[in-house]
Amino acid sequence: MKKVILALAAAGAVYAGTVVTVNGKNITDTEIQEVLMQGTQGRFNTLPADKQAELSQKVIDGLISQELIYTDAVKMGVLESSEYKTELDKVLDRVKVQLASKVWEKRQFEKITVSEKDAKAYYKANPAEFSEKAKVRASHILVKTQVEAENITKELKGLKDGALNAKFSELAKTKSTGPSGPKGGDLGFFGQGQMVPEFNDAVFKMKKGDVTKTPVKTQFGYHVILVTDKQEAKDLPFTEVQGFIEQKLKVEVFKEQMQAKMQELKKNAKINFAKK
Repeated sequence: MKKVILALAAAGAVYAGTVVTVNGKNITDTEIQEVLMQGTQGRFNTLPADKQAELSQKVIDGLISQELIYTDAVKMGVLESSEYKTELDKVLDRVKVQLASKVWEKRQFEKITVSEKDAKAYYKANPAEFSEKAKVRASHILVKTQVEAENITKELKGLKDGALNAKFSELAKTKSTGPSGPKGGDLGFFGQGQMVPEFNDAVFKMKKGDVTKTPVKTQFGYHVILVTDKQEAKDLPFTEVQGFIEQKLKVEVFKEQMQAKMQELKKNAKINFAKK
């Protein structure tokens, strides 16, 4: 079961496979993903893998409990009780209004179109939104003392390219005290200002393939840094962001139209507030 949960969490995609069966009722990963996305407001795939696995486990346990309780409630005749039917009618009344509103809004939104001309005008008027800043990809080995860091630098001296990367990764896994150690010290890509100042200033002066000649001291300890890749600042082409711009402009138009539509509907409706 844990392997299934971890695979589900790591996938970040929706499939229709059955994860668990409870009294003949299949619980699919599609259902689980829907609950996870709602519970995290769509941010589930941005969470760390261990947190994804933890939340997935909780959701699966909750859905299993829900099915077990429902099965027992049916056996007890809860679905035939007047209390259940009264509450169900109340829920259905609320859901009918909410669902009708949702479909209505969807139809209003789908009517909106944004021309390529308007999208291009927005693109030209807002260049800063479509400019990617320079990024660096680096690995580091974090140790407590300067002497340890200097000894690591000596071990790396004279190595280049694949040999350097392999040795650096090996040393990071065995000697680094940082959380990236098990991954060979890899920190992935990051932009200006994302790291502490001392680390940031050092790494952005380096070239791809460079290793720090002297250890970089920060509040966390001493770092030996290897720059593994660099991405220069660039402007994103219109074709790459056109869809995003069109969607953004549609949302802005939708908000304006909804305000006008609400004023019209209120004007033609009878709305009476109860007196206190």
